[in-house]
Amino acid sequence: MGRQDEPYYRRIAWIMLLFLGALFLLSRAVPAKTFSESENRMLAQLPAFSLDSLVRGRFTSGYEAYLADQFAARDMWIGVKSDVDRLLGKKENGGVYLGKDGYLIQKFSEPKDEEVQKRIGAIRAFGQATPNVRKFVMLVPTAAELLRDKLPRFAPASDERKVMEQVKRSLGESAAWVDVYDALDSRKDEPLFYKTDHHWTTRAAYYGYRELGRAMGFAAKAEQDYSVQEATGAFYGSLYSRSGFRHLQPDRIEIYMPKEAEHVQVEYAEEGLSADSYYEPGNLGKKDKYAVFLNGNHPWVRIRTGFAGAGCLS
Repeated sequence: MGRQDEPYYRRIAWIMLLFLGALFLLSRAVPAKTFSESENRMLAQLPAFSLDSLVRGRFTSGYEAYLADQFAARDMWIGVKSDVDRLLGKKENGGVYLGKDGYLIQKFSEPKDEEVQKRIGAIRAFGQATPNVRKFVMLVPTAAELLRDKLPRFAPASDERKVMEQVKRSLGESAAWVDVYDALDSRKDEPLFYKTDHHWTTRAAYYGYRELGRAMGFAAKAEQDYSVQEATGAFYGSLYSRSGFRHLQPDRIEIYMPKEAEHVQVEYAEEGLSADSYYEPGNLGKKDKYAVFLNGNHPWVRIRTGFAGAGCLS
């Protein structure tokens, strides 16, 4: 670089400093947000300062996270980065692949054997503690396994079925094994997984319900016994939030309502709450629209069925 080029690069450096300084001041002027709708997570807040936290490095690391989360127009910049990545041909971000036909597919990493054995041990312990209770285990394959044809070229794919067979062998008599792999694999041309979320769709869950019925010895209802309703056509799920990939079509969430009215009582035991429906339509107005099912995640749900009358989605 010649001396004649120094003023040009000096101007570029000043422009960048002024730009970053303006963004920093704007970030400080705008009130801090506590939750990111697009990323579906809590955002870092300004850490409390103390000499001890400064010496131990907690303040500086917390302040760095705060600046990253509260950066002005953060969602816009995430979208810009996503667009640049796509132009450069990048097909993976945050452990999520941008697959064919607009599918976002979470990368499956084969779990460590000690982690698998730990979970199997927990199931066995539960079996020993409840000898008079019938127990069933349904391990559902992910989209990375069933929709391999949607993955980008050269994307590494672990063998989920091998892990599932390992779990099945290790469980032994602890619980009855419910195999849904073949039932789903034979229908993988149907929408079994959401394109922007890691969950299976209601249709796939219905096929799982039929396999569970065979294992438990009850007659599953036929699909025509349900009225399939669209709950929303504007669902962006966890993989959309996690990956940063934008400009994708939203998913549809469907609800299966029995045509023959049947009352249900759903109890959320830990919270001491109850409802007369499997669905909570109020959650369709929130970012996490998937919480329409059983009002989100709960550690213990007790469901009673078989009474006159029915709760419904409206």
